[in-house]
Amino acid sequence: MDPLEERLRGILRRYSESFSGKQYKIESDESDVLMEVFGITQELKKENKQYWGRELGMCWQLLVVEVFKTFCKDFAPAKRYGEDEPADFFVINDAVDTKYRVGSGDSGTLKKFKQYGELLRNDGYTPVFLFLRTDNLPAAMTACKSGGWTIYEAGDSFKYIQSKTNFDLKSWLVNHKIGGNYTIIR
Repeated sequence: MDPLEERLRGILRRYSESFSGKQYKIESDESDVLMEVFGITQELKKENKQYWGRELGMCWQLLVVEVFKTFCKDFAPAKRYGEDEPADFFVINDAVDTKYRVGSGDSGTLKKFKQYGELLRNDGYTPVFLFLRTDNLPAAMTACKSGGWTIYEAGDSFKYIQSKTNFDLKSWLVNHKIGGNYTIIR
C-alpha cells in the first residue's frame, strides 16, 4: 500500500473508532459522502448535530490537508496571524480553509469570515473556502463573499481539490464507503 493510501485510511479508521465509541445526550436532511463512508444516517446525526458537524468537519479538514500536503510541492501549513489561523493551509497563492458546512449566523462568526478574508487578501493570498456540503447558511455565505473568499461547495470543492492535486478524493471516498470498512458500530 502506498504511503498516502495508508495515511488517508488511518484518518478514516481513527474517526470510525471514535464515532463508534462516542456516547452523548440526545438533543439538513441531506447526506454527504463522509456521512456515507461512516454509515451515519440523518436520524443519528439529528441526535447531536453540533457533535457530528464538528467531527465530520475535522475529518474533512484532515483528509484535504493530507492530500494537498502529499501532492503539492507549494503546500504550506496554516500560519498564525496574531491569535488566529484564518486558513488551514496555503498552496501557491491560495489560502485554503475547509469547512464541513457553516450554519452559524452569529455576528462574531460572520465578522471573522470577513476579517480573515481581508487579512489574507492584504497578505497577497486568494482566500478559498472548501465546503463539503451545500446547506450553508445564506448570511454566512454573504459574509464570506464580502470578505473576498472564493467559495466552493460539494462537487465543486472536489473539483478544486483534483485540479490542484490530480487526486480524485471524491472517488477515493466513494470507493471506501462501498466496503463498509469505516461504518460505525452503535
